[in-house]
Amino acid sequence: MAEIRFAGTGSTTMMRAGKIVCLGRNYIEHAKEMKADVPTTPVLFLKPASALIPDGGTILIPSISNDVHHEAEMVVLIGTGGTSIPEADAMRHVGGYAIGLDMTLRDVQADAKKKGLPWTVAKGFDTSAPIGSFVRPEAVPDPHNLDIRLAVNGQVRQQSNTRSMIFRIEQMIAHISSIMTLEPGDLIYTGTPEGVGPVAPGDTITAELQHVGSLTVSVARRS
Repeated sequence: MAEIRFAGTGSTTMMRAGKIVCLGRNYIEHAKEMKADVPTTPVLFLKPASALIPDGGTILIPSISNDVHHEAEMVVLIGTGGTSIPEADAMRHVGGYAIGLDMTLRDVQADAKKKGLPWTVAKGFDTSAPIGSFVRPEAVPDPHNLDIRLAVNGQVRQQSNTRSMIFRIEQMIAHISSIMTLEPGDLIYTGTPEGVGPVAPGDTITAELQHVGSLTVSVARRS
């Protein structure tokens, strides 16, 4: 059972991690680098809670892929659930923020896109959702103005700011909750900026989100 960790508590909380709702192409420059249209409504996909691994964990590349990419993202924790949440009330439902990675089997995803199939395998494999410790909302001055950065083996690959997101957090929560009920412990991976790229066994990935914290994980091949 995956549980939510908060920075400085020294232990897991009693909140169980729920479903992981992810936004695709939520930064214009990332959409461009993927040669995809810039969305006019949020592009959503899901990861299972079993994909989560904590800071210090290891991403295990499955044998079905030879092209795994990193995607650094701000993660929003739902503290109070709801259905059809209005944008005006949405931020009250936020329970915390963290830095996370949406690891993607890019070759598997490309094949699925070509065949018109879902991305589930490419996005939902075990260890595909590393996540750091959460901080409470009051610790973050403005979640829409946070520097986000990712380095592989010390080399910076992604560097941007959450103000470049196409859809704001309140828009995400309102849209998602109009389709599926959001529950306490659900996580929203808010999309990645440009600069995504491959990682290989032996690599170390470090991601940072201003005012929130950092996350470091290693990469290995699944035996």
